[in-house]
Amino acid sequence: MPFLVVIGLQVLCIVHLMRTGRNPLWLTALIFLPVVSALAYLIVEVLPGLGSNRHVRTARAKAIETIDPERELRAARDALGLADTAANRLRVADALAALGRHDEAVPLYRESIAMTPGDPDLRSQGKLALSLFETGQATETLALLDAIPTPLGQSERDRQALLRARTLDHLGRKQEALDLYADLVMRMPGEEARCRYAALLIEQGWERKALVVLEEVEGRMRRLSRHQRAADAGMYRWAGEALAGLRAKGVAQ
Repeated sequence: MPFLVVIGLQVLCIVHLMRTGRNPLWLTALIFLPVVSALAYLIVEVLPGLGSNRHVRTARAKAIETIDPERELRAARDALGLADTAANRLRVADALAALGRHDEAVPLYRESIAMTPGDPDLRSQGKLALSLFETGQATETLALLDAIPTPLGQSERDRQALLRARTLDHLGRKQEALDLYADLVMRMPGEEARCRYAALLIEQGWERKALVVLEEVEGRMRRLSRHQRAADAGMYRWAGEALAGLRAKGVAQ
C-alpha cells in the first residue's frame, strides 16, 4: 500500500508538472527520487499556488468560519479599539449581523451612518434596514426604505425591493408583497425571491401559481452541484417539501 501511495503521488506531481510547464529538471528528480522529490515538488511548486486559487480560498474561509465563527468580529473590534471611525463601526456591525446578532448591530449601523460626513451611504442604510427587520421593527424598516434614495445599480435595487416585499408581508400588506415578488422573480438571480413568493402564494391560497414557481426552483436546483446547493440547503429543503406537499394534494398546473 505505501508503494502505491508513492507511485500515485509521483504520477500526480508529473501530471501537474506537464500541465503547468514547470522547470523540466523536476521530471528527472521525480523519476529517480520519487519520495523526496515529490514532497519537495509539493512544497515548492504546488502549495504556494493554492493560495491564489479562488476555490481553495473560499474553502479555507468557510473552514475558518466554521471553526472560529467570531474571528472576524474579534478582528473588527480590535480595529475599532485602535481607531474609532465610521468604517470600523460599520465593520463591527457587519460582523455582528453575519452572526445573526442584529440587535447589537443596529446601534453600530446608526452610529456609523451618523459619523459619516456628507449624505448617508445607501448600502449602510440598506444594512441597517435589514437588521431592523430582523429584530422585528418592520414599521421602522419600511419607513427607512421609503426614505432611502433609489439605488443606481439594478442588483442593489432588487435587494432593497426584496426586503420591502418581506416587510410588507410581515405588516399584513399581502397583495403589495405579492406584486413585488412577482416582479422580482422575473429578474433576480438565486431562488430566495421565488421561494418567498411561493410561500406567500400558498398562504393566500394560490396553490397552482405556487406550484409553477416551485417547479422552476426544482428545475434550477437540478442543474446545481451539491456544493452549490449547500449554501442554501434549508431553502432548497423547504422548496422540495412544499412542492411534494402540493403534488400530494393533487395540485396541477
